[in-house]
Amino acid sequence: MTRSICFAIAGFTALAAIGLVTAEAKPVHYQLPDETAAFKPGPNRDAVLNNCAACHSADYIQTQPRGPKFTRDFWQAEVTKMIKVYGAPIDDADVAKIVDYLTATY
Repeated sequence: MTRSICFAIAGFTALAAIGLVTAEAKPVHYQLPDETAAFKPGPNRDAVLNNCAACHSADYIQTQPRGPKFTRDFWQAEVTKMIKVYGAPIDDADVAKIVDYLTATY
Protein backbone atom coordinates (compact mmCIF):
# COMPACT_ATOMS: atom_id res chain seq x y z
CA MET A 1 0.00 0.00 0.00
CA THR A 2 1.25 3.46 -0.78
CA ARG A 3 1.89 5.91 2.00
CA SER A 4 -0.92 8.28 0.88
CA ILE A 5 -3.48 5.46 0.91
CA CYS A 6 -2.35 4.45 4.40
CA PHE A 7 -2.81 8.04 5.63
CA ALA A 8 -6.24 8.25 4.01
CA ILE A 9 -7.37 5.00 5.62
CA ALA A 10 -5.94 6.05 8.98
CA GLY A 11 -7.67 9.43 8.75
CA PHE A 12 -11.02 7.94 7.86
CA THR A 13 -10.68 5.36 10.63
CA ALA A 14 -9.91 8.11 13.15
CA LEU A 15 -12.93 10.19 12.04
CA ALA A 16 -15.18 7.15 12.24
CA ALA A 17 -13.86 6.30 15.70
CA ILE A 18 -14.76 9.73 17.08
CA GLY A 19 -18.17 9.68 15.42
CA LEU A 20 -17.71 12.31 12.73
CA VAL A 21 -18.41 9.86 9.96
CA THR A 22 -21.56 7.83 10.29
CA ALA A 23 -23.38 5.52 7.95
CA GLU A 24 -26.92 5.72 9.12
CA ALA A 25 -29.94 4.67 7.13
CA LYS A 26 -33.05 6.71 7.76
CA PRO A 27 -36.50 5.73 6.53
CA VAL A 28 -37.75 7.49 3.44
CA HIS A 29 -41.44 8.18 3.00
CA TYR A 30 -43.09 8.83 -0.34
CA GLN A 31 -46.57 10.06 -1.03
CA LEU A 32 -47.67 8.21 -4.14
CA PRO A 33 -50.09 9.90 -6.51
CA ASP A 34 -53.59 8.53 -6.86
CA GLU A 35 -54.02 5.97 -9.59
CA THR A 36 -55.67 7.34 -12.70
CA ALA A 37 -56.36 4.00 -14.38
CA ALA A 38 -57.62 0.57 -13.44
CA PHE A 39 -56.96 -2.83 -14.94
CA LYS A 40 -59.70 -3.30 -17.51
CA PRO A 41 -62.05 -6.27 -17.27
CA GLY A 42 -60.76 -9.15 -19.37
CA PRO A 43 -59.79 -12.81 -19.41
CA ASN A 44 -57.43 -13.78 -16.58
CA ARG A 45 -57.54 -10.33 -14.98
CA ASP A 46 -56.99 -11.99 -11.59
CA ALA A 47 -53.60 -13.35 -12.73
CA VAL A 48 -52.58 -9.79 -13.65
CA LEU A 49 -53.82 -8.34 -10.37
CA ASN A 50 -52.03 -11.07 -8.40
CA ASN A 51 -48.72 -10.70 -10.24
CA CYS A 52 -48.36 -7.34 -11.96
CA ALA A 53 -50.13 -4.97 -9.59
CA ALA A 54 -47.60 -5.72 -6.84
CA CYS A 55 -44.98 -3.68 -8.70
CA HIS A 56 -46.83 -1.21 -10.88
CA SER A 57 -50.24 0.22 -11.57
CA ALA A 58 -52.48 -0.07 -14.59
CA ASP A 59 -51.18 3.37 -15.59
CA TYR A 60 -47.88 1.72 -16.57
CA ILE A 61 -49.58 -0.75 -18.89
CA GLN A 62 -51.56 2.03 -20.54
CA THR A 63 -48.32 3.81 -21.45
CA GLN A 64 -47.19 0.86 -23.58
CA PRO A 65 -47.28 1.25 -27.36
CA ARG A 66 -50.42 0.23 -29.20
CA GLY A 67 -51.33 -0.64 -32.72
CA PRO A 68 -51.40 -3.60 -35.07
CA LYS A 69 -47.74 -4.54 -34.61
CA PHE A 70 -48.08 -4.84 -30.81
CA THR A 71 -49.54 -8.32 -30.75
CA ARG A 72 -49.21 -11.36 -28.54
CA ASP A 73 -45.47 -11.55 -29.34
CA PHE A 74 -45.02 -8.02 -27.98
CA TRP A 75 -46.81 -8.82 -24.72
CA GLN A 76 -44.98 -12.14 -24.37
CA ALA A 77 -41.67 -10.26 -24.67
CA GLU A 78 -42.81 -7.69 -22.08
CA VAL A 79 -43.80 -10.34 -19.55
CA THR A 80 -40.56 -12.24 -20.17
CA LYS A 81 -38.62 -9.00 -19.63
CA MET A 82 -40.41 -8.40 -16.33
CA ILE A 83 -39.35 -11.86 -15.16
CA LYS A 84 -35.79 -12.08 -16.51
CA VAL A 85 -34.65 -8.45 -16.30
CA TYR A 86 -36.64 -7.07 -13.37
CA GLY A 87 -37.01 -10.28 -11.36
CA ALA A 88 -40.80 -10.37 -11.24
CA PRO A 89 -41.76 -13.48 -9.25
CA ILE A 90 -44.35 -14.71 -11.74
CA ASP A 91 -45.22 -18.40 -11.64
CA ASP A 92 -44.80 -20.19 -14.97
CA ALA A 93 -48.46 -21.19 -14.86
CA ASP A 94 -49.51 -17.52 -14.84
CA VAL A 95 -47.34 -16.30 -17.74
CA ALA A 96 -49.73 -17.41 -20.50
CA LYS A 97 -52.72 -16.06 -18.55
CA ILE A 98 -51.08 -12.64 -18.23
CA VAL A 99 -50.11 -12.59 -21.90
CA ASP A 100 -53.68 -13.61 -22.86
CA TYR A 101 -55.12 -10.79 -20.76
CA LEU A 102 -52.77 -8.15 -22.14
CA THR A 103 -53.27 -9.27 -25.73
CA ALA A 104 -57.06 -9.31 -25.45
CA THR A 105 -57.42 -6.16 -23.38
CA TYR A 106 -54.75 -3.64 -24.49
